Amino acid sequence: MKLLIKWLLSAAALLLVAYIYQGVEVSSFTAALVAAFVIGLLNTFVRPVLVILTLPVTVLTLGLFLFIINALMFWAASGVLSGFHVRDFTAALIGSLIYSVIGIVIESALERLFPKK
Repeated sequence: MKLLIKWLLSAAALLLVAYIYQGVEVSSFTAALVAAFVIGLLNTFVRPVLVILTLPVTVLTLGLFLFIINALMFWAASGVLSGFHVRDFTAALIGSLIYSVIGIVIESALERLFPKK
């Protein structure tokens, strides 16, 4: 149940990002659902590999390179999907930052609603 609610709220977060920032466009709630799913898949399978491969750069930049990796995942999702569009890399960086902040708020709220037993 928590996973389904998180998915729906993540899709709503993508719509909010598109509303707040004009560099990100989402055509419909269905497109936002698919985009949230694809971003989740990329963050689950591709992001850890990129983090390991870029570990020296991440350490050298004191972790700031992780923002670049997040933006790449956001931009990659827009490249795969038709109803979700990110204008350029700068828009992906800003959009992923906004999406991450909203995601932290969602995760915090869900932890309060569904406490671990």
